[in-house]
Amino acid sequence: MAQKATVSWIRTNGSATLTLAGDWTLANARDLAPAVAGAAAMRPGDHCLIDAHQLTALDTTGALLLLRALGDSPPSFSAADVQGLNPANLALLQLVTARHGQAAPARPVHASFVRLLERIGGAIVDAWHQARELLGFVGMMLATLGKVFSGHRRLRLTATVFHMEQTGLDAVPIVVLLSFLVGAVVAFLGATVLRDFGAEVFTVELVSYSFLREFGVLLTAILIAGRSGSAFTAQIGSMKSREELDAIQALGLDPIELLVIPRLLALLVMLPALTFLGMLSGLVGGGLVGVMSLDFTPAMFIGRLHETTELRHFWVGMAKAPVFAFLIAAVSCLEGFKVEGSAESVGRHTTASVVQSIFLVIVFDALFAIFFMELQV
Repeated sequence: MAQKATVSWIRTNGSATLTLAGDWTLANARDLAPAVAGAAAMRPGDHCLIDAHQLTALDTTGALLLLRALGDSPPSFSAADVQGLNPANLALLQLVTARHGQAAPARPVHASFVRLLERIGGAIVDAWHQARELLGFVGMMLATLGKVFSGHRRLRLTATVFHMEQTGLDAVPIVVLLSFLVGAVVAFLGATVLRDFGAEVFTVELVSYSFLREFGVLLTAILIAGRSGSAFTAQIGSMKSREELDAIQALGLDPIELLVIPRLLALLVMLPALTFLGMLSGLVGGGLVGVMSLDFTPAMFIGRLHETTELRHFWVGMAKAPVFAFLIAAVSCLEGFKVEGSAESVGRHTTASVVQSIFLVIVFDALFAIFFMELQV
């Protein structure tokens, strides 16, 4: 238990001595504050000494209170000024005195702007390094894939089928449901806007063009990037953190052949299939809204769809699916190999995998749109 702290002035032969007793610590700061204020008010103007023979403890708070008791001009706190204080407490008192009252270093006005430029430059450099790593990893994937097709490497058929089920069949319900709902929303909004112009019949073209060319493949790719891409990163990252990849290499096996190629082939097969289901679901959702809100019959909707929608729109959407599948597989597997060994690293790279995959899918979709527009396809 802390001993009670006291302070008092003693005047003898024209000199003043500040007598300290007890524990001058944070625990006694509240009780000691009034006594310190009174001692500061009674401080004589001449030279003063400090008697610390009865001082039992001193910390930074006690040193600051002592400076407050001595007023604006504390002594130098040399061994001659402070009597009965051990060397450690004397050094602490001298350090607090030296630092007390010093102004904080002024921050330059342009410091925040310079820091902003540094962060922007660092982000650009990181993006450049990530792009180089991704291009290098894509080259390794293509080289290994070529060896598999040429018979120089083994095709892991069992693993490929397993990942096809994991990424394809298990994702059918969510892809179908989401595409159906988005198709219904697009048809409803289109019909609401076109009704003002007496052109509700063009809702069929709106739904068919949007889902065959864009929404079908784009929604499916985003769902697969968030669902299967994150799973790929977490799986490979967990193996990396448990040093299973080192064991695979020690056995003379290639991690790209064993882990990446089956996942890549599974996505290359299943993403186009899921895209096709997404297109059909979107058209069904749009057709349902058309039947319920526009007084269409199912036969009228299908007939209008057959008359106005060309097959080339379907192939435009399907042509994007393998490219998106390749991007998702490359990014997610690369981020898994970049895991450093902790659970925090697995989570960070899984998040980065999803963000980068969705970003690249949208960027390449925009590039495809510009390319097909120039070709007038």
